Amino acid sequence: MINRDGFPFIIAAAVVAILPAWLIHPYAGIPGLAACLFCINFFRDPEREVPPGDVAVSPADGKVVVVRRLDDADPPYVWFISIFMNVFNVHVNRAPVSGRLESYHYARGKFMPANREAATVENEHNEIVLVDGERCVRMSQVAGLIARRIVFRKQTGDMIIKGERIGLIRFGSRVDLWLPATAAIKVQLGQKVTAGQTILAEFTDGCD
Repeated sequence: MINRDGFPFIIAAAVVAILPAWLIHPYAGIPGLAACLFCINFFRDPEREVPPGDVAVSPADGKVVVVRRLDDADPPYVWFISIFMNVFNVHVNRAPVSGRLESYHYARGKFMPANREAATVENEHNEIVLVDGERCVRMSQVAGLIARRIVFRKQTGDMIIKGERIGLIRFGSRVDLWLPATAAIKVQLGQKVTAGQTILAEFTDGCD
């Protein structure tokens, strides 16, 4: 399955491959063919089996680059997890938990490499808050050095289901997650994770 946001890029790359191959020489279409195959791979959108239970799942494919306990300066959040996505990962983002979309905020910013922790605040990003009863979970889609487009498909007040597709980031980026004290972390630094499938944390407050 290909995400619908990828079709303009795939079609454009296909045209760049076909026209030179037809008008000039078959070999002239190789760069366009490579770009077309890259876009098909980048915008793939496989189905995922979302685990049951009162858990937070990964919002992105990639590698865990930060797992940190926060101080008291950022209530109600106690845990911070960051996932870096390279250009070969699936870039469709999924909801880490079920809940009502309390708010979302898009902020313009820099395009420094997404694997730098400062990118969380300084880069272009889209931050959302999901609420389920007394539980709040915060997530941020962060643009990177190459990424220039954050896609988010939900509106404030929407009820969102854990593992549901909610958007994507084009061409290399990261996703940050803030979790409450009731989250028991189940991932480690450097671990590879799969959106909608890998369990990041289990909750102990029984909201699910």
